[in-house]
Parts: sequence; structure tokens; C-alpha cells
Amino acid sequence: MQKIDELIKKIIAFRDARDWKQFHNPKDLAISLVLEATEVMEHFQWKNKEEIEKYIKTNKIDIGEELADVLYWVLLMGHDLKIDVLKSLEKKILKNEEKYPVKKAKGKHTKYNKL
Repeated sequence: MQKIDELIKKIIAFRDARDWKQFHNPKDLAISLVLEATEVMEHFQWKNKEEIEKYIKTNKIDIGEELADVLYWVLLMGHDLKIDVLKSLEKKILKNEEKYPVKKAKGKHTKYNKL
């Protein structure tokens, strides 16, 4: 938790030093999050399983940077919307455990309402 708080402080300091808060409304933050997520997807687009496995070995730094961009926007949105993202994640995990009980979901990719 302390590490997340430190990261959020760094993100806010970075933004505030550039006077970018004025541009950071929920809509544009959400758009930025999606745009960064698509940059993660671009690394895997049009590659088969073998190509992906090889690509990952030689492009971990680039993929990591894109994942970091996604996390950046998640943490910034959580901060600005006053949402504790880690608490939300903990609650979501519990909710998913109820929706996808091991006995019904193990080894299946079926959506919870079809199990």
C-alpha cells in the first residue's frame, strides 16, 4: 500500500509540475486509459501463439512500459475520483470468487451467468 501511495504522489507531482490537471476530467482520463491499453494490445496483434512467445522474450521492456502507462492512468483516475483502487480490487476479487466458484468454473472460460 505504501508503494502505491508513493507512486500516486509521484504521478500527481509530475502532472502538477506541468499544470495538466486542467485537462484531466474523468472522460479524458478514461480515454487515455483505453488508448494506453490498446498500445498493449498492439504488441500482440496479428501474431500467432509461437510468434507471441518469441516476441515477449525480446520486447519485455516495451510491453512493460505500456503496462506502466495503463497503471499510471488507473492510479490517476482512482486518485482524482477518490476511489481506493486497491480496496476496489480486493472487493472485486471476492465478488468474482462468488460469481466463478471453483467447482463450476475450473478449466472453463464460460461467463458466470452461463455456468
